Amino acid sequence: MSKKRIVVFGGNGFLGTRICKVAVGRGWDVTSISRSGEPTWSSVTSSPVPPPWSTSVVWEKADILKPKTYIPLLNDADAVVHSMGILLEADYKGVLTGKESIWSGLSRAFSATKAGSRNPLERAVGEELRPQEKDGQLTYELMNRDSAITLAQEASFSHVPTFVYISAAAGAPMLPKRYITTKREAESTIASSLPKLRNIFIRPGFLFDSSRSFTLPIAFAGAAGNMVNSLVGGRLTPLAGAAVEKPLKADLVAEAVVESIEDEGVKGVVGTQRIEDLANVAWRRGML
Repeated sequence: MSKKRIVVFGGNGFLGTRICKVAVGRGWDVTSISRSGEPTWSSVTSSPVPPPWSTSVVWEKADILKPKTYIPLLNDADAVVHSMGILLEADYKGVLTGKESIWSGLSRAFSATKAGSRNPLERAVGEELRPQEKDGQLTYELMNRDSAITLAQEASFSHVPTFVYISAAAGAPMLPKRYITTKREAESTIASSLPKLRNIFIRPGFLFDSSRSFTLPIAFAGAAGNMVNSLVGGRLTPLAGAAVEKPLKADLVAEAVVESIEDEGVKGVVGTQRIEDLANVAWRRGML
């Protein structure tokens, strides 16, 4: 097992911190990139105290929409991970916090299209992404699609051999369709426009962990839905999407992400079963 250097965008998030932890456990050099640097630990773990492994991570601050702020950090990296997609747009958040009316927020959220940035494939090297919505909103198109395509481009320009995109198994009835279509657009564009890059598209369902107690009943309901869906031959998937996809523990997905980087034979879409298989390989590796 060779020592690697990885750069995790969104490394201070729920899944990102766990990817960093697993990579540190393998003795790799790990850099996390986010706008805020080190996590607020109480928001991603069960304790506000930084865990011992966190001192082995370089917690950098940069803006994924402004490549010049992070390009130097890609030098000599073996892999770059994009774990910075959004589940809710500002429309939803405005409704939930009372800053926007329900009708206004939901009509915007479920609109058929929204702007991202200008076509990222037409950017100059290092050129930043500028939100095209009139209020500068961070849309699915901008965060789930354009930021991923741009980061993959910059990784390729910096001769990084492997790019990992944290995608999703499916959409869900309570989310706008654009949530999943923008992720699929990112995958297809990266795969077709950057064929020399080893692209890995991780597609988990709902992620849960005991440190986030609210995720446990959702995971339980998802597991029940997945069981029913299996009994009817998957016929609920087109209607319910991720709501009937098998929920996965966040630590398991992190293990699979790191193992996919280690195993150079992994490329393309990695769905639920393959995620579990890779995590099992990682577990057996750790037992040796």
